[in-house]
Amino acid sequence: MTDFLAALGLVLVLEGIAFAAFPGHVRRAMAQAAETPPDMLRIIGIVSAILGLAVVWVVRNLLN
Repeated sequence: MTDFLAALGLVLVLEGIAFAAFPGHVRRAMAQAAETPPDMLRIIGIVSAILGLAVVWVVRNLLN
Protein backbone atom coordinates (compact mmCIF):
# COMPACT_ATOMS: atom_id res chain seq x y z
CA MET A 1 0.00 0.00 0.00
CA THR A 2 2.89 2.32 0.72
CA ASP A 3 4.28 1.83 -2.78
CA PHE A 4 0.86 2.51 -4.28
CA LEU A 5 0.49 5.78 -2.39
CA ALA A 6 4.03 6.82 -3.35
CA ALA A 7 3.26 6.06 -7.01
CA LEU A 8 0.01 8.01 -6.81
CA GLY A 9 1.88 10.95 -5.30
CA LEU A 10 4.45 10.81 -8.09
CA VAL A 11 1.70 10.84 -10.73
CA LEU A 12 0.21 13.94 -9.11
CA VAL A 13 3.62 15.64 -9.03
CA LEU A 14 4.23 14.91 -12.72
CA GLU A 15 0.74 16.04 -13.71
CA GLY A 16 1.10 19.20 -11.68
CA ILE A 17 4.41 20.00 -13.34
CA ALA A 18 2.89 19.43 -16.78
CA PHE A 19 -0.08 21.69 -16.03
CA ALA A 20 2.15 24.40 -14.55
CA ALA A 21 4.83 24.32 -17.24
CA PHE A 22 2.76 23.66 -20.37
CA PRO A 23 -0.87 24.69 -19.78
CA GLY A 24 -1.57 25.33 -23.47
CA HIS A 25 -0.22 21.95 -24.54
CA VAL A 26 -2.16 20.17 -21.82
CA ARG A 27 -5.36 21.96 -22.84
CA ARG A 28 -4.87 20.93 -26.48
CA ALA A 29 -4.11 17.35 -25.47
CA MET A 30 -7.28 17.22 -23.38
CA ALA A 31 -9.32 18.61 -26.28
CA GLN A 32 -7.87 15.97 -28.60
CA ALA A 33 -8.65 13.25 -26.05
CA ALA A 34 -12.24 14.48 -25.85
CA GLU A 35 -12.56 14.05 -29.62
CA THR A 36 -10.93 10.59 -29.70
CA PRO A 37 -13.35 7.68 -30.13
CA PRO A 38 -14.01 5.69 -26.94
CA ASP A 39 -12.65 2.46 -28.41
CA MET A 40 -9.31 4.12 -29.19
CA LEU A 41 -9.12 5.57 -25.67
CA ARG A 42 -9.85 2.11 -24.28
CA ILE A 43 -7.03 0.58 -26.33
CA ILE A 44 -4.62 3.34 -25.28
CA GLY A 45 -5.62 2.80 -21.64
CA ILE A 46 -5.10 -0.97 -21.80
CA VAL A 47 -1.73 -0.61 -23.53
CA SER A 48 -0.64 2.02 -20.99
CA ALA A 49 -1.69 -0.21 -18.08
CA ILE A 50 0.23 -3.18 -19.53
CA LEU A 51 3.33 -1.05 -20.11
CA GLY A 52 3.11 0.33 -16.58
CA LEU A 53 2.78 -3.17 -15.16
CA ALA A 54 5.80 -4.28 -17.20
CA VAL A 55 7.87 -1.36 -15.88
CA VAL A 56 6.92 -2.20 -12.29
CA TRP A 57 7.75 -5.88 -12.87
CA VAL A 58 11.16 -5.04 -14.38
CA VAL A 59 12.00 -2.67 -11.54
CA ARG A 60 10.89 -5.17 -8.89
CA ASN A 61 12.41 -8.32 -10.40
CA LEU A 62 15.32 -7.46 -12.65
CA LEU A 63 16.81 -4.33 -11.14
CA ASN A 64 17.00 -5.57 -7.54
